[in-house]
Amino acid sequence: MEPVEQIDYLADVEPAPGRLWLLQRFLNTVAPERNQEMLHSPQRLRSVLAELGLVGPVAAVSEDDLRQALELREALRALALANNDLRAVPEAEHSVEQAAAGALGICFVDGRPQVVGTEPGVAGALATLAAVVAEAAALGTWPRLKACPAEACGWIFYDRSRNRSGRWCDSNVCGNRAKTRAYRRRRAETRHHTDS
Repeated sequence: MEPVEQIDYLADVEPAPGRLWLLQRFLNTVAPERNQEMLHSPQRLRSVLAELGLVGPVAAVSEDDLRQALELREALRALALANNDLRAVPEAEHSVEQAAAGALGICFVDGRPQVVGTEPGVAGALATLAAVVAEAAALGTWPRLKACPAEACGWIFYDRSRNRSGRWCDSNVCGNRAKTRAYRRRRAETRHHTDS
């Protein structure tokens, strides 16, 4: 993966509602289709978490913190992909549970309670991200945070369709690519059967 400072977020995509946008931004710190990785060093992890308001700009961040952040990000990305076809991903669920274990508390922000990480630094930031999953599940918005299933894309988007049937981050790009591949595959199968 090529280390980058920023990944070009889709300009016309609305952010997920509430604190779910934190997850969306954190999960989109990798772009497999472009072979880009934002979380390429402890310093870059600190910058990203600071931009999200989850740690201070001089928070201590270690290689182990980076490893844990990448593990949590990949687990959350697997869960977002599972939201596209409503399947369970036990290993990913366990990773999220571990990030939150014993590190959560409640604080009031503008008079409203929020579950947040109580540990200092990266551990608290990762626990807060895990808490956002539970919060979104309680609000009914979690199943709408999805990973695009297009080959090599994996972009995290918020499904705003009425019946939660959105499948692609961009139906004009990833959706059309998938339809074209399926069409070509069917044509090849038809030709194979008629040639036999």
